[in-house]
Amino acid sequence: MDTFIQLTINGFTLGSVYALIALGYSLVYGILKLLNFAHGDVFMVGSFIGFGALQLLGGSTAPKVPTWLLLVLITLAAMAGCALLGVVIERFAYRPLRNAPRIAPLISALGVSFFLAYSMQLMFGSEQRDYDAFSLSGGALFFNGFDIGNVRVPLLRIVIVASAFALMIVLWLLVTRTRTGKAMRATSYDREAAAMMGIDVDRVIVFAFVLGSALAGAAGVMFALRAPTDVAIGFLAGLKGFTAAVIGGIGSIPGAMAGGLILGFAEAFTQGYISTRWSDLLVFVILIAFMLVRPQGLFGKPDIKKV
Repeated sequence: MDTFIQLTINGFTLGSVYALIALGYSLVYGILKLLNFAHGDVFMVGSFIGFGALQLLGGSTAPKVPTWLLLVLITLAAMAGCALLGVVIERFAYRPLRNAPRIAPLISALGVSFFLAYSMQLMFGSEQRDYDAFSLSGGALFFNGFDIGNVRVPLLRIVIVASAFALMIVLWLLVTRTRTGKAMRATSYDREAAAMMGIDVDRVIVFAFVLGSALAGAAGVMFALRAPTDVAIGFLAGLKGFTAAVIGGIGSIPGAMAGGLILGFAEAFTQGYISTRWSDLLVFVILIAFMLVRPQGLFGKPDIKKV
């Protein structure tokens, strides 16, 4: 029973990170019908920005500010840096190809992905960076928390899951309850009609990239708080975030949340009960199964082809 509880906690933590990555895919695809395969590398850049901000603030062993403020500041730094990166990517890699055949922006996305990965490797090398979260507040983030049976739920995992869900809820409220969110939904439904109604489509698209990239930056920090980061993490994490978006129904915010948690639980339980070697395989088996049985995902709607 203790093993089950521990794996469930691991699944929640990992699934929350995947859900944040999936939200970025869903936002961009919902508006542009573009698979932004550079999104995983934006996530990787966010983890490095967070690491840089952490070092500027004194590092884990001697932070210049309280621990809670340190976590907030490095997360905000990663979100801001990735949001700016998202604007640059949209402006120079995707906007010139907006009316091109759909294969062109897809190839451009792959090019941006390789460019970010190899640029970061040239600048910072391939060695791992460790946030050393255990040293924060003398290990309080790991020793504090609460117990479920014989299993300790560390405060750090609670912070990661709570922060991820808070960001998801804020995004959902923004999209469903604000004027900007209505403009995003209108642009997603019919870009040309939205432009004729006076909506600044370019601004809406840029805003979608800003939101999606900022969430990827936050996910990068949350991932790096629990495991070392390096320039190679973006590719696989991006694929898993994309898989989560497809499982939940790409373009759906609740679907991205559900898909991320499904993948997180599947990976955690596979690692715990079978083998770590099988966890990545199972993730993509689930993707294939959904594509065969329910290609629109859990919360998605099948495309209606007009004749």
